This record gives sequence, C-alpha cells and structure tokens, in this order.
Amino acid sequence: DARFSTLLAAVKAAGLAETLSGPGTFTVFAPTNDAFAKIPADALNGLLAKPNDLKAVLLRHVLPNKIESSAIPSGSTTVGTVGGEDITVIRSSGSIRIESSAGGARVIIPDVKATNGIIHAVDTVF
Repeated sequence: DARFSTLLAAVKAAGLAETLSGPGTFTVFAPTNDAFAKIPADALNGLLAKPNDLKAVLLRHVLPNKIESSAIPSGSTTVGTVGGEDITVIRSSGSIRIESSAGGARVIIPDVKATNGIIHAVDTVF
C-alpha cells in the first residue's frame, strides 16, 4: 500500500521486516507517509541512522495480537506493545486515539487487513 511506503522503509532500516512479515498475529498502528512527513527531516534522518532507536519507536506501534476496531471498548484501555511499552487506546465519540510516552495519534483508517493481523492507519508517529 503506497500510503505506508515510508513506514516500510523504516521497518527495513530497523531490521524488522522479517519479524513483522513472519508468523504471528499483530495489530499495527501504522503511521502513514503524511504522519512521517510531520517529523522534521533532520530528526527523521537521525532516527533512520540509529537502528536500535528506530526499532524502539516502531515497536511502540505494534501489539502482539489482532484487535479489530470493533473490539476496542469505549473509554481508555492500556495495552502492552511488542516493544515492551504500554500505550493507551482511547475510544470516544466514535473515534480512536492512541497515547504513548512519546505522544499521541488518531486512527484515520481502521481495519486494513494484513496477512498476519490488522493495520490501523494513524496520523502521527508516536
């Protein structure tokens, strides 16, 4: 999906392509190209040059199980990510937001099917 080409490049740079395309069931809160475009170029290039830091950022967006948007309850739910951090998923007034230690994002395209899980496109890298 062309909307996620920057994310795919970042996943490859972090050495996560095999992990995320392998067996398993994942939920990915996937930043779109527009979300990555919000990051200043120097900061993004610095992150791309540090695979371990990039890996930590990307794994903050991945849950170890498949959760469709319809299964997200109203209110706030804290969930553990593949990267070991907790994030809060918030459903209110028909929208879904994510809050993490690094910021927040809004789900803009829910329930994009993937071969090993589901993708919810988000508007910001968190």
